[in-house]
Amino acid sequence: MRLIQTIKNIAKIEDLRARIIYTLSIIALYRLGSFVTLPGVDPSQLDALRTQTEGGIMGLIDMFSGGAFSQASIFALGIMPYISASIVIQLLAIVFPHFQKLQKEGESGRRKMNQYTRYLTILILVLQAPSYLLNIRNVLPPSAFILTGTFFTISSVIILTAGTMFVMWLGERITDKGIGNGISLIIMIGIIARFPESFIFEAGLRMGGSGGLVALLLEMIILYVVILGTILLVQGTRRIPVQYARRVVGNKQFGGVRQYIPLKINAAGVMPIIFAQALMMLPIVFIGMSETPGRILGAFTDMYGFWYNLVTALLIIAFTYFYTAITVNPVQMAEDMKKNGGFIPGIKPGRRTVEFLDGVMSKITLPGSFFLATVAILPAIAVQFGVSPLFAQFFGGTSLLIMVGVVLDTLQQIESHLLMRHYDGLMKSGRIKGRSGGGM
Repeated sequence: MRLIQTIKNIAKIEDLRARIIYTLSIIALYRLGSFVTLPGVDPSQLDALRTQTEGGIMGLIDMFSGGAFSQASIFALGIMPYISASIVIQLLAIVFPHFQKLQKEGESGRRKMNQYTRYLTILILVLQAPSYLLNIRNVLPPSAFILTGTFFTISSVIILTAGTMFVMWLGERITDKGIGNGISLIIMIGIIARFPESFIFEAGLRMGGSGGLVALLLEMIILYVVILGTILLVQGTRRIPVQYARRVVGNKQFGGVRQYIPLKINAAGVMPIIFAQALMMLPIVFIGMSETPGRILGAFTDMYGFWYNLVTALLIIAFTYFYTAITVNPVQMAEDMKKNGGFIPGIKPGRRTVEFLDGVMSKITLPGSFFLATVAILPAIAVQFGVSPLFAQFFGGTSLLIMVGVVLDTLQQIESHLLMRHYDGLMKSGRIKGRSGGGM
């Protein structure tokens, strides 16, 4: 079988084998830490916290932490504070010249940007950790706390902050010495870790209710179709032909060939959904985790409600155009083509090329943004059709896009190692197209 032969080829490459083993070891360490409860909290009395995170925004937070949030774990805050800090730094790079200059300084600038991201992550953690502790105090019974008082608060804030920074360090180690993007892999593993529990729970509901096996199979078919559609969204491109003029320099001839510029249908990747959901979580901050929300705020804290999903979809469409605009620069692309003697057939170089590329991006971004918004609100649609909130999260949203994007990116890196050693790739027909091709 081809799969067995591919595994054998991977085992023959010492560097690739070592990287995969290293990555799996780091992931195992991360998963182990997700079950280590905060000192001073009784792990046998966390049922109320688990009930709170079965659905809604709390369930979304728990999913991204791989269940550590509902376990009152030392990794309870997960990697999301680092993601939030990264988003803020990216936005600052658009507004402030200092950060724009750092982006152009190469490796040294990247290290400084990463340092700023770490500092901001610590600041976010110092603010989020007390909120998390306040939440578990209000949810759990008093008997669940072995330790109380100022010492418990200060020590727990330090532990939660250190836990997230340690997870971030693990992700960086995977990126440097393992396979794939470490931060993305950690998020994906946290999401996948909840799939078996969610599937067993959903299967139990279906087998005990109406429809039985037929209803469960129908759900899995729909999930499979949604995954295929998401893969097409991640991989979809519009190829723009570029003709390079023939030039003779000395005795050598250059150009005279036609190449293609692949413009991604979803150039913004998963970022619009992350931006939109970050804004939609603001009502939780304003009303407090333990307060009863008013009528208006309550509508925007129900992630399966109509108004929440309508506003989320509109924000995603707007952010898709915004992030595509800062990711794809038609002016720079036109200048690069002109410098290299290239032009788009039928389009004059210069301003006309910029207008053409901008028009193409606008046309392909529109269906991409609508598809992205649809994928984001699919969990709410699935809940309306009777799917449990725990299992509905896998029908769309950020979780599905992250899983598809990370898996494709990791498989592409493995395939690159195989092809460099003159082995067959993972796929028999064509190469895997991952995010490195201009995706997320």
